[in-house]
Amino acid sequence: MLSKALNERLTRVGPDTPMGNLFRSYWIPATLSSELPEPDGPPLRVRLLGEDLVAFRDSEGKVGLVDALCPHRLAPLFFGRNEQGGLRCVYHGWKFDVTGRCVDMPSESPESNYKDRVKAIAYPTYECGGIIWTYMGPPDKQPPYPDHELVRAPATHRFVSKTFQDCNFLQALEGGVDPTHATILHNVDVGDLSFLKNFHQTVAALEVEETDYGIFYAGLRNAKAGKKWVRGYHWIMPSYHMRAQVDSTYWQYEKMAPTIDGHIWIPIDDTTTWVYNFMYSHDPARAVSEQQVYDDETWSGRGPEDLDAQMRPNRNLSNDYGVDRQLQKTKTFTGITGINTQDFAVQEAMGPIKDRSREHLGTSDRVVVLMRKVFLESLDRLDRGEAPRGLDPALYRSLRPVDREVMADKPWREQLEQDLVAQF
Repeated sequence: MLSKALNERLTRVGPDTPMGNLFRSYWIPATLSSELPEPDGPPLRVRLLGEDLVAFRDSEGKVGLVDALCPHRLAPLFFGRNEQGGLRCVYHGWKFDVTGRCVDMPSESPESNYKDRVKAIAYPTYECGGIIWTYMGPPDKQPPYPDHELVRAPATHRFVSKTFQDCNFLQALEGGVDPTHATILHNVDVGDLSFLKNFHQTVAALEVEETDYGIFYAGLRNAKAGKKWVRGYHWIMPSYHMRAQVDSTYWQYEKMAPTIDGHIWIPIDDTTTWVYNFMYSHDPARAVSEQQVYDDETWSGRGPEDLDAQMRPNRNLSNDYGVDRQLQKTKTFTGITGINTQDFAVQEAMGPIKDRSREHLGTSDRVVVLMRKVFLESLDRLDRGEAPRGLDPALYRSLRPVDREVMADKPWREQLEQDLVAQF
């Protein structure tokens, strides 16, 4: 368990908070590229780490991320005119480019240099992998651009979406990295529940390794005679998590490409989160098809019919996530349809920010415990004026998770040496 003070330290993300400053040390997703589809298109409201911002794509296609309020009289720039290389406030016509520089001030005389002395708060952006990333920290400490295998995969081989989650980022992230819950929470064929009697015997042997970028961990289960099933995951600071879907029966259909998938959890504020969902094919010869994307999103509970226009799930706390008690009695463990919907149900219903001082953790919680340790150690580094881990893309750019069967009588890492290395 954590003390209430440490829980506060890990969960508050606004300006000048420890965890907020940690997120501001990295490039993080601000929005999807698809949400700003065209130059000079409509601006987009963005709330990120407790700050209200506006994103816009200028005439040349560059993306700006600026304070939601004009620095003149604090009028909302969301209603601004996006035209001719900048966003113009509709109140008095002040215009700002993607760097926040005021490029026109019609309310002042042509001889005035006042516009050269006014700047809107603006954060740099970088567009790659279908995501618009931003860096919100001190300019002199800006790290290199993100370089995950995801962002190097061709557009034909990747898909990214996002979903609104109504709770603090940490309980969502902890649910994502937890390797043990899936067998129970996501069980869709409960039968007579006999699987629970010997559940402790079927839980994977867990290898957990602290790294320079975060954590690598692998679950090892006995498979068919002479084989072992290895599923390895990477958590990359601050909130990027990936897993493989290589040997799963679903992906073995000829029309399906073998994929890597995962999530990036980005705090909107202390009590709400954007979850960026991604999948990409690691086979250069096999693109991700529309059908594969549709099937995966629908199976997860975030298909087109599952979300509203603001990407909020239709099945949520207000309607108990559509729980079907008869289905729970006869078929699935939760009675809730959709893998991510099941996750959201248990994570959001903990409350906006759960009180970790009340927890009683067990041996299967080793990854969660280590992740909290890494976070707290990183916050201490920032307090000392040191850089947190994982800023250098060289630490993570070649990483790949695994999901493979190997020979049980040989070291699994040796057998999967090439599978653990990114190819794009």
